[in-house]
Amino acid sequence: MDSVEELGPTFVQGMKDCIPTLLGYISIGLAAGVVGVSSHLSIIEVALLSTLVYAGAAQFIICALLAVHSSISAIIVTTFIVNLRHFLLSATLAPHFKNYSLVKNVGIGLLVTDESFGVASNKIIKGEQINARWMNGLNVTAYICWIISCVIGAAFGNWISNPEMFGLDFALTAMFLALLILQLESVISSKLKHYLCLIMYMTIAMIILSFVMPSHLAVIIATVIVATIGVVTEK
Repeated sequence: MDSVEELGPTFVQGMKDCIPTLLGYISIGLAAGVVGVSSHLSIIEVALLSTLVYAGAAQFIICALLAVHSSISAIIVTTFIVNLRHFLLSATLAPHFKNYSLVKNVGIGLLVTDESFGVASNKIIKGEQINARWMNGLNVTAYICWIISCVIGAAFGNWISNPEMFGLDFALTAMFLALLILQLESVISSKLKHYLCLIMYMTIAMIILSFVMPSHLAVIIATVIVATIGVVTEK
């Protein structure tokens, strides 16, 4: 395995491949830090939240729930539901790391994010090799950048009272669109048809579920259902 590793992408290459996504981590991290402070968290608490939770959407939700004095159980359950997609992301990448030990796989899985998954998926679609060393470079770079950004956002929270006026709330969306375009450029027609079908399923599922539950919950559940379908039907 070690000899194969030497021929594959390096840790440094993983760091370099992470660079295009750092703007998203930085902008959303700054906003998360600002929101954390406005929710009456200290800088240390924001740092611990970003280190232990390490999920932008979940951190925003946690801060919102703390602001309205929600119970600990409600915060835990909500965070778990929001982060369910990480099981699917890890399950999709797992076949590419099946020759590694359980410890290495756990280490990789703990730091997988939507963005790092997007970068890895784009590399896989292009037929390029990925390995644990490259994935660790990608994940660790993003992880450190996220923590630092959240802490800086918390430290200067009083100076950035309205992140939306700087367009920070759109940075993550823009980054996802860029990752999607990169994947579509490398996708063959059959794959494109598959992805378009999943988008249609997602739309239908959200509409149907919105009739029986709140819209924000419908989006989460529809995402989990359709993502599962995508993983099972992926060829």
